[in-house]
Amino acid sequence: MNYDVATALSRGQRDYQEDAVIADFSVGADFGFAVLGDGMGGHAAGDVASKIVVTEVFAELKFQSGAPEVFEGAVADMLLSAAETANAAIAAQVAEDSSLHGMGSTLVAPVIFKDRLYWISIGDSPLYLYRDGTLRQINEDHSMGPQIDLMVKTGQLAPELARDHPDRNLLRSVVMGARISMIDCKPMPTKLLPGDTVIAASDGIQYLTDEEIVQVLAETKAKSSDDTARALLAAVNELDDPEQDNVALVVVKLSSSG
Repeated sequence: MNYDVATALSRGQRDYQEDAVIADFSVGADFGFAVLGDGMGGHAAGDVASKIVVTEVFAELKFQSGAPEVFEGAVADMLLSAAETANAAIAAQVAEDSSLHGMGSTLVAPVIFKDRLYWISIGDSPLYLYRDGTLRQINEDHSMGPQIDLMVKTGQLAPELARDHPDRNLLRSVVMGARISMIDCKPMPTKLLPGDTVIAASDGIQYLTDEEIVQVLAETKAKSSDDTARALLAAVNELDDPEQDNVALVVVKLSSSG
């Protein structure tokens, strides 16, 4: 399997950038990973939190990447350990500087071994799989969004109130130096196929509808991951939404090496 990978960042309409993202897919290697965090806590604090989480998790995964076969054998435990290391680093930073109290970050870190996708995610940063014209989010959403959607299904809330509900983006789990209440980290992988596209993003990408994301992915299917990443950010910018959040994303396009 070959990987074509690109990352991208946009500040949106916010005054500062609280997202962070990094990817490590060496040319010719059959293993790679990415780490993305969406910070919270306001100016400086959110930026600090996402950088701490991304840096700590990246360092842990990079350390393990020297022996991919060993890493895959214990990938869930290692991902959980990396998240706990990041969480402890946030706690230490807050203990050192009380003005940072309340800062935190989401985490989504996809790890690919050949055609096998593993991940850890905490918070509401989506991990998408695009295959044969269909987009689906494959990780859990630890925001109030799913609960609000359930209220619509059970008739407790009108559909037109759900999309812009003021509590929709409230997080139920986050990396902020305390106990992490919800973690999505499954020991069994998702099988990938040539032609698949994997996208990890901050929730700023969800100012676009799934249909709008699919349109961009379809239009850039034969193009590079960098072209796709740029097109997604362009589509976000075209919305011209005055409330547009930061956007961070990593695009991984897979093709057969045979």
